Amino acid sequence: MRKDIYHLSWIIMGLVFWALMNPLPGFAQEPTPPDDEVNEIAKQLYCPVCENTPLDACGTVACEQWRGVIREKLSQGWTEQEIKDYFVEQYGDRVLAEPPKRGFNWLAYIVPPAAFLIGAYVLYRGFVTWKARDRDLPPDSEKDLEDRPDIDPEYISRVNEELRKR
Repeated sequence: MRKDIYHLSWIIMGLVFWALMNPLPGFAQEPTPPDDEVNEIAKQLYCPVCENTPLDACGTVACEQWRGVIREKLSQGWTEQEIKDYFVEQYGDRVLAEPPKRGFNWLAYIVPPAAFLIGAYVLYRGFVTWKARDRDLPPDSEKDLEDRPDIDPEYISRVNEELRKR
């Protein structure tokens, strides 16, 4: 009897080995795009429901559904631009993280650099003026005050005395 169990265990191990070496055929599934690819497009879109929230960071149910739409469109072979155009068609330009370069939107591209340049120029002129004023001021020494005839010498001596006390 012991010999039969010994043979039976070898047969079972052989069947298990054979099953592991001959895998069952798999069923083909549509390729699911990875989350990184979905989030790369979702970063460029804003949630149409929540204000100023990128689609990849929004946790609402609606945003999860829209990320699902992006995943579905990617699995169907849509390009990034086609997906963005789809969302713009559905919800308008406000869903884009970067406004299109047309019409009134050009101000978003022109105003910040212009404001930076104007601010740099104002700072430069302010520093130049500040330096010029420092050069024009008379030195603050006691001798310079004593040499001035328009100031009363008694007043100068009282000021100097007060300064020495402090």
